[in-house]
Amino acid sequence: MPSLSLRIDLDPEGRIGPGKIELLEHIASFGSISAGARQMNMSYKHAWGLIEELNQLFGKPVVEAQKGGAKGGGAGLTTVGMALVTRYRAIERAAEAAASEHLQALQREIG
Repeated sequence: MPSLSLRIDLDPEGRIGPGKIELLEHIASFGSISAGARQMNMSYKHAWGLIEELNQLFGKPVVEAQKGGAKGGGAGLTTVGMALVTRYRAIERAAEAAASEHLQALQREIG
């Protein structure tokens, strides 16, 4: 079945898409940038670069350090980071619902 892959241009230099959103979701789930990156077979350096891009785009941090835990800390999403994931997924669901009929027709055309 054909599917959508949604990218949102925020300014001429920046955009958000499924990869950045998935990274934020993994950071939220695992409480760590490095663990989130590992889930995507991504280096910590690359993950941190994506987070920095998002921080620049929004003018506020999307991930914050957290204190505590067995190893002394980790990371989690800020309010901005959580809102970004929530809004992106809502836009994605709306786009998929709007395109559903056309995706099904396309599937019939390709076989």
